[in-house]
Amino acid sequence: MNRRLLAAGLGLAAALVAGCSTSSGGTTIPTVSAAVPKPGAAQDAAAVPPPGQQNCGNLLASKSPLSPLPKPGAMPAGMAKIVARGKLIVGVDQNTFNVGFRDPFTGEIQGFDIDMAKAIAQAIFGDPNAIQLRAVTSDQRIPFLKSGDVDIVVRTMSITCDRKNDVDFSAVYYQATQRVLVKKNSGITGAEQLGGKRVCANKGSTSLSKIANQWDPKPVPVQVSDWTDCLVMLQQNEVDAVSTDDVILAGMAAQDRYTEMVGPSLGAEPYGMAVAKTPDKDFLRFVNGVIEQVRGSGRWTSSYQKWLGGLIPGATPVPPVPQYES
Repeated sequence: MNRRLLAAGLGLAAALVAGCSTSSGGTTIPTVSAAVPKPGAAQDAAAVPPPGQQNCGNLLASKSPLSPLPKPGAMPAGMAKIVARGKLIVGVDQNTFNVGFRDPFTGEIQGFDIDMAKAIAQAIFGDPNAIQLRAVTSDQRIPFLKSGDVDIVVRTMSITCDRKNDVDFSAVYYQATQRVLVKKNSGITGAEQLGGKRVCANKGSTSLSKIANQWDPKPVPVQVSDWTDCLVMLQQNEVDAVSTDDVILAGMAAQDRYTEMVGPSLGAEPYGMAVAKTPDKDFLRFVNGVIEQVRGSGRWTSSYQKWLGGLIPGATPVPPVPQYES
């Protein structure tokens, strides 16, 4: 079966798992993903750079939030362009089940990340649907911010020192960890067994560098543009495993009951909302103020329970505690 057709079928399966809930409002603009590697066309592990080793101080500290948070219609000067446009343009995912995924019945993109993005639109305009969702791949996130194609990225984006050179991050709004997904009865019980095996990860993600530079022999990384492609390649035996954040893998496992996550965490993956660097930091501070509201109002918890509670075992976690600098 054609890989793209199978991926579309998985999207339908995702909607069936989710039920018939829909998300209203907001314009969505799909993006064309890069071609999936042909079977056997894995990237050599040596070609994947190791994780950045630089020290950027307190990695998770962001600028302190605006307090009190301005009411709709009274935004700071640094947000004038967004206000004049009348809508917030957000870079999001459309292929990660229950985080940012397109419902095939409605055509709307919805999920936990989308709830967070709509909270920002609501705080700016008084309307959560004053938003334009632009589907971007992992490696498009920073270029689209730098070019001004999007105002903010809310797309399972881990905060790293290297990325902080290019964009500003909000306080942590979700705490993920990297894990491994395999077929059941594969014989693989942990990441330490991936040496010499083909492991799929998203191009532009931190996952590739983590898996490509460990163990001897090294795993053979396979890069794709969308996580859906990793699941299809695992199903078609073109890769032996997928490694990325647990919340992404949990969505894959929900779509295919013949897969499972194995082994302990390979490291923390703290998610931040990314914005372009500006001297005034007005928008960044505003976003942090909205995250504070979402945490304190219970909106974070209700969104987690709606989208992620059935995917990730255990009790509903408390929202991440923010860290701020002046």
